[in-house]
Amino acid sequence: MADEELVPFTVEVPEAEVEDLRERVRRTRWPAPAPGETVAGQEWSRGVPVGYLRELAAYWSEEFDWRTHEAQLNALPQLTTTIDGARVHLVHERSPEPDALPLVMTHGWPGSVLEFLDVVGPLTDPVAHGGDARDAFHVVAPSIPGYTWSGPLTEPGWDPARVGRAFATLMARLGYDRYAAQGGDWGSTITREIGIADPEHVVGVHLNMLIQRPQDLDALEGEERERAAEVHRYLSDGSGYRKIQATRPQTLAYALTDSPVGQLAWIVEKFREWTDPGTGSGLPEDAVDRDRVLADVSAYWFTRTAGSSAQLYLEAAAARRGVVRSEVPTGVAVFPRDIARPIRRLAEEHDRIVRWTEMDRGGHFAALEEPDLLVEDVRAMFRGLR
Repeated sequence: MADEELVPFTVEVPEAEVEDLRERVRRTRWPAPAPGETVAGQEWSRGVPVGYLRELAAYWSEEFDWRTHEAQLNALPQLTTTIDGARVHLVHERSPEPDALPLVMTHGWPGSVLEFLDVVGPLTDPVAHGGDARDAFHVVAPSIPGYTWSGPLTEPGWDPARVGRAFATLMARLGYDRYAAQGGDWGSTITREIGIADPEHVVGVHLNMLIQRPQDLDALEGEERERAAEVHRYLSDGSGYRKIQATRPQTLAYALTDSPVGQLAWIVEKFREWTDPGTGSGLPEDAVDRDRVLADVSAYWFTRTAGSSAQLYLEAAAARRGVVRSEVPTGVAVFPRDIARPIRRLAEEHDRIVRWTEMDRGGHFAALEEPDLLVEDVRAMFRGLR
């Protein structure tokens, strides 16, 4: 096909691959439990506990229904196109409202477009969900190059800035001259880059994650110091996966592409560490339905993009691009159990902050954990920018 062509797409995983996944899970060669794993409060201290993962894996192989989630995704219009030599898959759901504002939404790692299933409807058709027609959006949700149905990558150099430029090109290709952008995790970095690359067409950006690395703790006080400490705790104790993916993603790919339970453990740990369990038992499914988690893991498995998606970490590190100031109106939604909560004063040094919302619940996977909160904040952000 011509590079500029937009081709209708449907996810169709062969039944043989679905059954192969089940059989591989059943044949898992399990490690011994970690020392202290059976001690209350220590179960997750050295990684995902064997007892928990065995039970979740059994559910994955015996009860989980991939076809349900495949059908939900296929209920939304999807396209593929080629931009700058890379295949780009996207969901493109237009609103019934003629004056809707186009909105490009970008996921992160270990996410996918599947995490937006609960927000596309309220964003595109607010009236059908008890909202105001004036808050309607045309939603474009691309898969990041290298991720799931936008993968695998065939050449290096796909850092966040290049992805941002590609998504700006995508919006132009779809015929949108004026649009908004939203994202979390890598999606927040890419969303900022969209605004930097295409400020004449981007009316504003909304972020539900903003990672900062405050260097001078002595210059911070009270709540700011506490938030800076969250970043340092993450960097010292919670970012081992990041270091591996930023240095040797291909070596990791062999394990995660060959072992579904390895892929499951690699991802489900993040759904446990980065989410808000509320008053639950502290398991990932206290925050996100386990079927949704397994659908996300399955998407990486079926597309064999564990290694391809990890390349983004290496490319971002190799680019060594400092924080470029963005003059695009920016809104930030701070969820209390995210990886780390940003400091507004520091954010204003690099972004034109026009909205800042401190949520009372929720974590890293906002569209999955608290879709209603995310939708309302996105609506509020862009009411005055349409």
